[in-house]
Amino acid sequence: MRQIVGKELQAIRDAGTWKHERVITTAMRAGINVQGSQGNILNFCANNYLGMSAHPDVIEATKAVVDSHGAGLSSVRFICGTQDIHKELEEKIAKFHGREDAILYISCFDANAGIFETLLGPEDAVISDELNHASIIDGIRLCKASRHRYLHANMSDLEEKLAQTQDKRMRLIVTDGVFSMDGNVAPLKDICDLADKYNAMVFADECHATGFFGKTGRGTEEFFNMDGRVDIINSTLGKALGGAAGGYTTGPRELIQLLRNRSRPYLFSNSLPPPVVATASKVFDMLLESSDLPQKLNSNTLLFRKRMTEAGFTIAGHPEHAICPVMLGDARVAADIADYMLSKGIYVIAFSYPVVPKGKARIRVQLSAAHSTEEVNTCIDAFIDVGRQNGIIS
Repeated sequence: MRQIVGKELQAIRDAGTWKHERVITTAMRAGINVQGSQGNILNFCANNYLGMSAHPDVIEATKAVVDSHGAGLSSVRFICGTQDIHKELEEKIAKFHGREDAILYISCFDANAGIFETLLGPEDAVISDELNHASIIDGIRLCKASRHRYLHANMSDLEEKLAQTQDKRMRLIVTDGVFSMDGNVAPLKDICDLADKYNAMVFADECHATGFFGKTGRGTEEFFNMDGRVDIINSTLGKALGGAAGGYTTGPRELIQLLRNRSRPYLFSNSLPPPVVATASKVFDMLLESSDLPQKLNSNTLLFRKRMTEAGFTIAGHPEHAICPVMLGDARVAADIADYMLSKGIYVIAFSYPVVPKGKARIRVQLSAAHSTEEVNTCIDAFIDVGRQNGIIS
């Protein structure tokens, strides 16, 4: 085994795709300390879109629930792993999304692994965007429905697949709301229109939208002013909603009841720990009370995109989304620029093949509501400096 795996590891190194993990020695804030670097480093590559991972109110709520409900349940939900706080959080999730019910999972990967196998059988069809997240791909592999992929955000191809599967009992269209590597947004209204035309259902993974995208953070539906048209939403508690862990499915009550009884990741995984429940619950309370944080994030996003584009950089993704890929093309250039940025106190990571296609290397910048205007401008200034040094911009 050591010889076989050793050769595989060497092949990863030779391909230049080895994952080096920088070690952070502080809490996840806009400014962090990184092992091997001096001073405060501004983090511009976290999923901490609202700055909730170390928000003082969230931390206090988490401390309090450890005293009242403990550190963990040592059980799955249906045995003795359901506390009042789990039910309260599920109610808040359903209320936030305007749905009938919700169910918690240990991660959204598990939520995506649990739904397709439970809902769909051989008499059904699932039609999935070709660029959907790996967890969706893996989840669909587990189900016995006929499986179809449509070209990314291509409505003509989706309609063709819907027409081909009219003999199926149920058809489920599956899409990311926001595609994380490129920051582009699914044409959700067009997808729902086709679903209505062909009597299909729509599933959206909202991990990179929930809590911060749309006017009040309700996600892609709200951004397109089409609340309630998506049948099933899966999302995460591990990004904007506190950044700890956890995921969920929200939608029709009958579906949620079925998942509680049949979904394998739910039935055979430990209950979400009380501190994680408290973290997410507090963030939902804050979002239900105010939309200031999503609006602050939007302001930071527009500033970054405007100044970077004016400087001559190519910024991919939707013009209003906080995922802002700085497209550089060459993998070595992207890696060198990421290293330079760290030396200037900016934490960003280069993405290259096989994570992204060859020739599409980029640095994926992610803005946060926790970033001040000054910090966003500091990041932009560093990009402009290194961009000029490397001839990327004039």
